Amino acid sequence: METISTSKAYGGTQGVYRHASTATGTDMSFAVYVPPHDDGARLPVLWFLSGLTCTHANVMDKGEYRRACAELGVILVAPDTSPRGDDVPDDDAYDFGKGAGFYVDATQEPWAANFRMRSYVEDELPALIAARFPMADMGRQGIMGHSMGGHGALTIALRNPDRFRSVSAFAPIVAPLQCAWGEKALGGYLGPDRMAWRSYDACALIADGARVAEILVDQGDADGFLAEQLKPELLAEACAAAGIGLTLRMQPGYDHSYNFISTFMGEHVAWHAERLAYRRVG
Repeated sequence: METISTSKAYGGTQGVYRHASTATGTDMSFAVYVPPHDDGARLPVLWFLSGLTCTHANVMDKGEYRRACAELGVILVAPDTSPRGDDVPDDDAYDFGKGAGFYVDATQEPWAANFRMRSYVEDELPALIAARFPMADMGRQGIMGHSMGGHGALTIALRNPDRFRSVSAFAPIVAPLQCAWGEKALGGYLGPDRMAWRSYDACALIADGARVAEILVDQGDADGFLAEQLKPELLAEACAAAGIGLTLRMQPGYDHSYNFISTFMGEHVAWHAERLAYRRVG
C-alpha cells in the first residue's frame, strides 16, 4: 500500500492511499479518515460509496464528514467507483464504464476482467483496511452511499447483514431493474438474463428474502433524477412488505448534489455511530 497524501483534520488524519488490486487487476486509490483516538483504541468503520462519475475525492473534498467522525470516533473509508487505467475498457459515457462500476462483478466481455467492484468492496479492500489500520474494528462496520453508491450500500448490506450493522443512503438507486441507469449498467455488465441482476437490486433482494434491521434514506424532493431513476417509493413498499424499519426523509428543496449530501452527512454519521457504539457479545 502506497501513501499518496496525509493531512491533519479535526485532530485526526485524512489519508489517500493506492494499492495494486487483485480484484480489478489495476491500481486502486481510496481515502481513509482516522479520527483522533487513544493508543490501543479500536474504532468502528463506516464506508462511503460514491455515485456516477465520482472517485474517492468527491466526498473527501465536499462531503463534510470529518468533524462528525472526529467527534464521534468513527473511521470513514471511501473507495473509488471503478477500476482506472489506460488499459481498462470504457464506454465514453458518464453512466457506464470508468466511474460507473455499479458495485457489481461483471460477467460480460470486455468488462469481466477489471470491473469487479463487488469483490473489491466486499472482500479485498476490507482485508487491506484490517491489515493496515490496526485501530479499525472490523466487527463494527456500517455502510452508506450516494446515488449509485446508495445502490451499492443497500445491496452490499442486504447481502452481508452479519457484517454491516447499519446502512444508510443519500438519493439511492433502489431498483435498478426498474430504471434506465440500472438496465444499462446491469445489462452491460451482467448480460440479458434479468435473474442474474436481482442480487444487485435492493428491492429485489428484499423480495427474495434479504433482511436488515433498519435503513435510513435521505432524498431531496427537488432531485431531477427522483421520478425516473431513484423511485424511493419502491423501497418503501418493499420494506413495508418485509417488516424492515425504513426511515425515508424527503427533504424539501434539495437536489442530487453534494450540497444536499453535506447538509445531512453529520446526521448520518451520528446515526451510524449510535448503532456501532457497542461490540457484539458472543
